[in-house]
Amino acid sequence: MIKHLRSAADLDAPTATLILDTAGEMAALAGREVKKLPTLRGRTVVNLFYEDSTRTRISFEAAAKRLSADVINFSAKGSSVSKGESLKDTALTLQAMGADAVVIRHPASGAPHRLAQWVDGSVVNAGDGTHEHPTQALLDAYTMRSRLGRLDGLKVAIVGDVLHSRVARSNVLLLTTLGAQVTLVGPPTLIPLNVAAALSPKTKVSYDLDSVLPDMDVVMMLRVQTERMQDSYFPSAREYSRRYGLDLARMRKLPEHAIVMHPGPMNRGMEITPEVADSSRSTIVEQVANGVSARMAVLYLLLGGKA
Repeated sequence: MIKHLRSAADLDAPTATLILDTAGEMAALAGREVKKLPTLRGRTVVNLFYEDSTRTRISFEAAAKRLSADVINFSAKGSSVSKGESLKDTALTLQAMGADAVVIRHPASGAPHRLAQWVDGSVVNAGDGTHEHPTQALLDAYTMRSRLGRLDGLKVAIVGDVLHSRVARSNVLLLTTLGAQVTLVGPPTLIPLNVAAALSPKTKVSYDLDSVLPDMDVVMMLRVQTERMQDSYFPSAREYSRRYGLDLARMRKLPEHAIVMHPGPMNRGMEITPEVADSSRSTIVEQVANGVSARMAVLYLLLGGKA
């Protein structure tokens, strides 16, 4: 098993499959009266978050606690970071405290890779800038496999703001490693030039959502990240929704077995309508629940658990 999970590219097919299989075992705990395992008792997991987060931070905290680890939640706001402390100095502080694993979310792409040079424990990337979010890709893959029974050969459309999406990058890397066919869909301004070839030669690009829907097994809608946009990437929110939003009419173009995904948080009415988000085809709530199981599996395996 690898020591760090900094990128979905760190995972080959057998390792990724091991994590997904282990997540399935962890998910079985959810039905028990006592949901805890003593597996990581005595280990310390630090959640080091430099950006706001709800789902990811709580998910990692729940995962670590269900494995009986001691959890330290570190927020940049209200800490010495606000006084100018560098990431390296914070890392050395965590090292001195004996952190066995550090889960980091940081606005700078590549921060987890630097952190891994300064601490002895495992580093888990919980989102770095617009770069990657590997555990989100794992929970998405786990959700697809749970709903559709396989990953190999699945046709997956990732739709929307690919340019600013760390989720899209990690999903392309992981899903293609596991045999899925990924198509990136969105306006030309939000799909970086040559991104498909850079991530995986098998990845396709389309600027026409309606043309790809009838062939897809999975449609993953991405949030339009207006907070990262300094320029105008499309004429208006209404125009974006008209061209690339998923509504009931578009959902009906999908095959009957196809599912709809979204990593959250959603801009309801922009990239996805409430009717679609709350439909039986939507896996959005499942993804949140599966996130705890996937992150339990990651922490368990990184910190010495046996398959």
